Amino acid sequence: MKLHPDRIDGVNVIAGYTESTITVNGQPWRESLLLPARGAVAGWSCERFEDLTAEHFQAVAALKPELVIFGSGARLRFAKPELLRPLIELHVGIETMDTAAACRTYNILVAEGRDVVAALLLQSV
Repeated sequence: MKLHPDRIDGVNVIAGYTESTITVNGQPWRESLLLPARGAVAGWSCERFEDLTAEHFQAVAALKPELVIFGSGARLRFAKPELLRPLIELHVGIETMDTAAACRTYNILVAEGRDVVAALLLQSV
């Protein structure tokens, strides 16, 4: 059953996900990425969960979202609170899930018109 259109005008939509690729607006990405509901999609310079720093989440906070969906890779892992401090200080909500679930959740939220950013960790294989 189709719940929402494949493309919503002016909104970034995830069309596909594999362990090595996230397809956004028809373009495949083979690296971790920051995906705002509207605006430019950008690479997120982190290849492994263990390499995450507060600066990675500062880049997310700079986009000033209402909510962040953090895709932690192939399995669910929670970032340490001190890494999330830039988001916490701005009172930005953050939900953590594996990257596949984060992709699905992101699409639902943008279809609802939410101001969301997906921070998606795509570990290199």
